[in-house]
Order: sequence, then C-alpha cells, then structure tokens
Amino acid sequence: MLNSPTIRCLIVDDEPLARDVLRRYIDLMPTLVLCGECANAIETISFLQQQAVDLLFLDVHMPQLKGTELLKILTNPPKVILTTAHAEYALESYDLDIVDYLLKPIQFERFLKGVSKAFQLAKPSLAYGVAPAPDEGKKEAYIYLRADRKMVKVLLEDILYIESMKDYIKIFTRRGTVITKQSITAMEAMLPEQAFIRTHRSFIASVDKIKSFTTELIEIEKAEIPIGKLYRNNVLKVLS
Repeated sequence: MLNSPTIRCLIVDDEPLARDVLRRYIDLMPTLVLCGECANAIETISFLQQQAVDLLFLDVHMPQLKGTELLKILTNPPKVILTTAHAEYALESYDLDIVDYLLKPIQFERFLKGVSKAFQLAKPSLAYGVAPAPDEGKKEAYIYLRADRKMVKVLLEDILYIESMKDYIKIFTRRGTVITKQSITAMEAMLPEQAFIRTHRSFIASVDKIKSFTTELIEIEKAEIPIGKLYRNNVLKVLS
C-alpha cells in the first residue's frame, strides 16, 4: 500500500469543525498528504472509486450511513482510524480491524500515536522509512522532510540534534542542517524512542551522539543542548 514516504489520507466527517481539526493536524505532518474530504458515506464511496487512498480518518456517527456500516460494505477498504465523540462504538469498531479509535475532541498527541500505528501496520519498515542498504544487507533508517520545496532524505544515523524555532525546526546533521516547517512534537513522534530523547521544549538530542552531560545541559560535538526542568528526570534516568 505504501510505496512512498507519505501516506495519502481522506477525511470523512459530516462536521466542518471536525474536518478543520484533522486538516490542521495533517498539514503539520510531512509524511501525510490530504487527498480530499467527504461529508458522508456516499461521497466517500464515489471518491474511493476514483482515487487511491492509504488511510481514512472516518467519523462513526454520520447521517444516512454510519462509518462502521460503510466499512462493512467496502470490498477493499484502506487502513482506517475512526473518529467519534461516542465511546460506546469502540467495541464494535475493533471487530472491523481498524488502526485506531480517536475520541473527540482529538488531541494532537493522540493523533500522532494513531498515525504512527498506521505506518507500522501498513508496512513496519516504513514506520521510520527503513530501507535496506544495497551492499551489506543491513538497514539504514531515514525520514523524509519537506525542505526547499522538495522532500529531503535525512538518515537518522546522521542526526546530531534538533532545535525548534517557532513554526520551524532545524535538524543538525553530520552533513549539514535541514530546516522544515513543522512542530518539534510532530518530529519527536517520527523518531524512534530508543535513539532520540527530548531534553527541552525546544530540543531533541540523538542519544548515541552525546559526548557529556550535567544536570543542566548535554554536549554534542561543539554544541551545548539545554536540559529543561520538565524533562530533567527522564533525561538523567535514560542517560544514567
């Protein structure tokens, strides 16, 4: 299903405000591409007949036909993340082999977890853009980031640290720097937990690149990365 570094998404919800929230979240993720929006099941069926989609953000409670009823009549449905304000649909939804179940109002952090599941279930190696190295048969992990109007491959092994700059983040690597428009929280969700650690509201550090540390800062090459008070206990626990 996913032969590219992006997931093609379709939002299905009869509430304009709910669609606005999902659209805004999707726009923050360089790995997600919004193909369209539908307000009901009939529009969705027509859309899927004309365009390939990898992932549906599907509302359960819609007029005419519920989201769960729509899934039962689709012969080859995409991966699905259900969205609803009604927790009572959770049991029925898991019988339909969905990726995740998000309760409204949907928080961004919860949205990120659902998207991560979608990548892993579709093809585990694409959760972080893993590709086999041509010579030794090893795997080098990478992510694609939108920079300079193109998708740029960044090897995870090359990342030293990441710094947030309001609406942008700067990724410092062994090969130079990459600047992309997204939140540091979204970037954190794309990275493997065992290899990277959030040290501050504005910084993420590559664990194996850390040369030294104190209770206040981390040293990576010639850079000093601050350790925020809210992150200090976790950082010291991991590094100790």
